[in-house]
Amino acid sequence: MNDKKEKLYWRRLDNSAKIFPISAGKKYSTVFRLSVVLKEKIQPPILQIAVEKALEQYALFKVRLKNGFFWNYFEYNPKKILIEEEKEYPCKYIEPKENNHYLFKVTYFDKKINIDIFHSLTDGNSGVMFFREIVYNYIELAHKEEFQEELRRKRKFDISTEDSYIKNYDKKAKGNNSSKKAYKLVGRMIKLGAISAIHEIIDLPQLKQEAKEHEATITQYLTAVLIYAIYQANYIKNKGKKPIKVCIPVNLKKYFPSNTISNFFSYITIEAEMKKDQIDTFDKILHFVKKEFAKKLEPQEIQKTMSGNVKLGTNPFIKLIPLVLKKPIVRLSYLEIRKYTTTTFSNIGRIGIIGKYQKYIEDFLMLIAPEPVEKIKCSACSFENHIVFTFTSILDDCAIEKEFYKFLKEKHITVKIESNAILDIEK
Repeated sequence: MNDKKEKLYWRRLDNSAKIFPISAGKKYSTVFRLSVVLKEKIQPPILQIAVEKALEQYALFKVRLKNGFFWNYFEYNPKKILIEEEKEYPCKYIEPKENNHYLFKVTYFDKKINIDIFHSLTDGNSGVMFFREIVYNYIELAHKEEFQEELRRKRKFDISTEDSYIKNYDKKAKGNNSSKKAYKLVGRMIKLGAISAIHEIIDLPQLKQEAKEHEATITQYLTAVLIYAIYQANYIKNKGKKPIKVCIPVNLKKYFPSNTISNFFSYITIEAEMKKDQIDTFDKILHFVKKEFAKKLEPQEIQKTMSGNVKLGTNPFIKLIPLVLKKPIVRLSYLEIRKYTTTTFSNIGRIGIIGKYQKYIEDFLMLIAPEPVEKIKCSACSFENHIVFTFTSILDDCAIEKEFYKFLKEKHITVKIESNAILDIEK
């Protein structure tokens, strides 16, 4: 693109992305974070170049958000990307004017690089691709002698910005959402603006063996442990009656052909009626979770959920409402929808890194912004022999995190704790 064309460049938001700018704010940031912990201290000037190089290859992220008459849209952003030392809590709302209007923010501290991404820009899986490119660029620039060949060539990417929702949804498919509101985690909240982040670094081979003995996947097993921890540490104490409902994001690229860099995910909801279904032990919970996963991950069920969500964004009545009037309607709807989930658990799986680069990396982390309704959110990613399960929370205690940790330790699984010191899990 020449400069003139770049300034004219714009594109529509995908079907999921449309909702986030309307509903987002300081309480509901809709931001997720990816972090890498290297084995050496970060050099900011090198990181700046690494991010700029990644933006050249992922030019589709070099955009800002603009208000249209009916919907928001993306426009080419000519400004410089800012790199800053980490000073704030993770997953905070990205203030456009303070970030040169970019929809992602790169920060660093000691040996760690973070990228906070506003969900309108992309989803977790595509976010990993972009972040991995930043990491590759940084390691190459920091160790030029070892990576001379890599610095001379560019990695090639087969990506697009198509709206894969519109391309793949079935107009005839009927939604399958539950009408039951979820159990809300009870407890005093920490001071406004603060977010606790507790990382439970789990031995992956040991966890795999434990899950295998129960004929479960890693995600199924960890979902069951999470429900059990909520049940033991919060639900019983507060005499919960509504179901514990865990929202699990699903990468739709596993079900439909797509190479989009835009959002393309759906979700399943594990709805545990603790008393009605008599699932009051871990083994019963895991058995229930495995059945629910098998049923809800059937392709036709995924199609129903995805298509139901697309219909909201393509509803002719909603489409024709001006953006200024859409905002209060969508915000109220978003607040109502959140009442149908207790928590979210997103496992983006293994972050694959080319062997030559692995020796410079300690671990990867993923964090999701908690919110007033979903006071705790959970995420996981794995690298080499670790899987890091992260709790981000605005609750002023860590009883659920402790119960989760205690359960794994009782199963003789090695777990190490790291946190941002807002809450002390070892008390």
